[in-house]
Amino acid sequence: MSPPRVLVSDALSEAAVQIFRDRGIAVDFRPELGRDREALAAVVGDYDGLAIRSATRVTPKLLAAAGRLRVVGRAGIGVDNVDVAAATARGVVVMNTPHGNAVTTAEHAIALIFALARQIPQADASTQAGRWEKNRFLGIELTGKTLGIVGCGNIGAIVAERALGLKLRVVAYDPFLSPERAVALGVEKVELDALLARADLITLHVPLTERTRDILSAEALARTKPGVRIVNCARGGLVDEAALRAALDSGHVAGAALDVFAEEPAHANPLFGHPNVVCTPHLGAATAEAQEKVALQVAEQMADYLATGAVRNAVNMPSLSAEEAPRLRPFLALCEQLGSFLGQLTDAPVRGIRITYEGQAAGMNTRALTAAAVTGVLRPMLAAINMVSAPGIARARGIVVEEVTREGGGGPFDALVRITVEAEDMARDAAGTVFSDGRPRVIEIRGIEIEAPFAPHMLYVRNHDRPGFVGRFGTVLGEAGVNIGTFNLGRDREGGDAIAFVAVDAPVEEAVLARIRAIPQVKRVRPVSF
Repeated sequence: MSPPRVLVSDALSEAAVQIFRDRGIAVDFRPELGRDREALAAVVGDYDGLAIRSATRVTPKLLAAAGRLRVVGRAGIGVDNVDVAAATARGVVVMNTPHGNAVTTAEHAIALIFALARQIPQADASTQAGRWEKNRFLGIELTGKTLGIVGCGNIGAIVAERALGLKLRVVAYDPFLSPERAVALGVEKVELDALLARADLITLHVPLTERTRDILSAEALARTKPGVRIVNCARGGLVDEAALRAALDSGHVAGAALDVFAEEPAHANPLFGHPNVVCTPHLGAATAEAQEKVALQVAEQMADYLATGAVRNAVNMPSLSAEEAPRLRPFLALCEQLGSFLGQLTDAPVRGIRITYEGQAAGMNTRALTAAAVTGVLRPMLAAINMVSAPGIARARGIVVEEVTREGGGGPFDALVRITVEAEDMARDAAGTVFSDGRPRVIEIRGIEIEAPFAPHMLYVRNHDRPGFVGRFGTVLGEAGVNIGTFNLGRDREGGDAIAFVAVDAPVEEAVLARIRAIPQVKRVRPVSF
């Protein structure tokens, strides 16, 4: 049997490449392919692994040409250049290195804060052009100013530590930051509106999700303190760039420094050319130390997977041994989907997650199952989370994760998993199992028995158990051209509270949801996806 083959299509160090060779894995180092999609597609079918940085784009088209590909390893945290859903559908593991760039990115944010405060790039250009404009570049002191950190996870916490050393006051907005963690970091936890009103400088350190896109919108920028300075080393799309340009032009925002942009490479941008803007070409992770660290990490992870089947830092599957994977895989899917369902229903900050394993589930690898459940709960808020990093992220944010095992439980089911999400507003719970066909099913929601498989697009409806609901609900969907795949109902008692869990063939538009909410029996409707 021939050894596994790995293609390195972006720049990795010789030490990283040597890791593959030392493990008996054939490796071809061809970094020029990262920017030549056609040439890459022509050869990728010969490889079991693909090691990349940011230049290579792993698209559905490329994956279709990669018939034997088993793993994609991204040296870095972001997998924006990888179609993870398409890779998952083809059984390709996608790995990243989530912690290798944290210090480097945090230091770049601090560097941009200094650049804004003292107008260093502009002063440099002016001085080297032969002008001595000492009176033009009047800066500000950082000491005593208030820094607002939006997102106080791994990178944000490092920024906070550095900022406190510079004698800045630090306020942080992060729904997952516990009061105890805030005290330990030395920051003041606040809501977003309070941060916008108080901060002299704002730095962003959150992933790009539907909830965080344009978190600094025109409306949010209008609520900021006059003269605020803004830094973004996280992801393009967090800031409405056109609105930021307008705020800079009006003088409401005194300056902005950006390392990331909505479209990259950014050859043109509304912010380019403004005298109070500092731009860098996505350099947050661009230090020799960080680049070497993530290169070595991704090579080690890929080599372990190809040689032994061990999985670390995968964004689309948990850490598993080859022996236990077949038995655990359907229950992993159950835990993640059940957690995702509850996470999508939860808008308030999460304080605790309790997973109860009953029957045969109590004897399984509950650590992996719990990681899958926590991933599901938190992923709607934290897109970059994976089953390896989820437990650590939960701990860092003060979310208490509890496991309960009941080997004699399960009721009529051989194995049962129940997840309870404790949020600031209320607790939400659901239970599920895996039937003999290997498909996960939800069997209870809010104490109401129901039997429903998961589907890519679903509607969760809470309603009064009154005649007419089913007919009106079906009519609204039918008139909107929405096809129903499965329709499952449950109730606590005749005439009491009821739920419907309905699979539909496509996402349901907001206008249709509004019509459903207008049905007299409906208490709540929420679209969910899996």
